[in-house]
Amino acid sequence: MAIIGTDHTSYTVSDLSRTLRFYRDLLGFEVVRERPSITNNYFRKIVGFPDGVIRDAMLRIPGSTHFLELFEYQQPRGVRQDLTPNNPGSSHIAYYVDDLSGMYQRLKDEGVEFVSEPIYLDEGPNTGGWAVYMKDPDGILIELFQPPPK
Repeated sequence: MAIIGTDHTSYTVSDLSRTLRFYRDLLGFEVVRERPSITNNYFRKIVGFPDGVIRDAMLRIPGSTHFLELFEYQQPRGVRQDLTPNNPGSSHIAYYVDDLSGMYQRLKDEGVEFVSEPIYLDEGPNTGGWAVYMKDPDGILIELFQPPPK
């Protein structure tokens, strides 16, 4: 028995409509499906909430076969977590970009919150690349990474 691949990464969000605008409209993800109200017994058992009502969306990550799944728990509502990078349980996902400087400026103009300006990677395995952390509408960290030129 072994892990044989990957399918999706999932985040719980507070407002699916707002988060869809971020990932779809600002980052260019493709919405593959939306379910307005998941109440299946099997699903409730998987997530551990026998009375759960969850709204979800599955998005295709550009240039990838990996998907991003977004859940909004309508019942029971959750509590916002402290997603500071050094807190156990905090995570991020890194997306490749072809022009970090341009994308940074466009997203900054749209009001996206960044941890810093783009940082030039001047040492280590990605020397010559660029990276930056930003936050989605719920504060989930996203890394934008422009690999070094080949």
